[in-house]
Amino acid sequence: MLPAALLTRAVAVLGVLAGLTWAGLAPSSPAAAGAARAIAQADPSLAGQFLVATDTLRDPRFARTVFYMVRHDGAGAMGLVVNRPVRDMPLAPLLRKFGLAERGVTGSVRAHYGGPVEIGQGFILHTAEYATQGTSLIAGDIAMTPPPGVLTALSDIARGAGPRKSLFAVGYAGWAPGQLEGEIEQGTWITVPADEALLFDEDSARKWDRAMARRRLTI
Repeated sequence: MLPAALLTRAVAVLGVLAGLTWAGLAPSSPAAAGAARAIAQADPSLAGQFLVATDTLRDPRFARTVFYMVRHDGAGAMGLVVNRPVRDMPLAPLLRKFGLAERGVTGSVRAHYGGPVEIGQGFILHTAEYATQGTSLIAGDIAMTPPPGVLTALSDIARGAGPRKSLFAVGYAGWAPGQLEGEIEQGTWITVPADEALLFDEDSARKWDRAMARRRLTI
């Protein structure tokens, strides 16, 4: 559950996202452009793993968070929080606002708080049988679509032509070179194996406990 201040901010941002201008989907953002490129792998890279906050982390932005790491290389690291849903957004009005066909569209997409950086940016983590503009394979069967391909992906999801599984997040977290490694050494985070089942599980309230239980798998 998001702290009240972050929840208020995230809901406000999602209100903007549902408006007529969605700056987070513009291709001009350096972060989005970087995410759109193929993911460069470090050795060893944490991309494709879960980064889990330990009990020592009290920062409300990150307490009890589970990140899916989408990049970890010599330039730093990037991850998306996958256990903080904010609200469900009806798909038909969202597509209509962006001039996309909405006929026959039903249902909604659940928006998640992905992290405190560029909270106007939208990203979709999804199974890798689907690809559109900017989609990058992260690890195994998991891929990510950043701006500007997010709208296309949402439109396809609305029509049942999208990925088999997906998670929509706004914002992300980033670490400078060496920063994440230092925080892990200090005991702020642990890394555990990631898989599709836990990543896309809609029971977000239990994701942190289940991810922490995977510590034994890393011994």
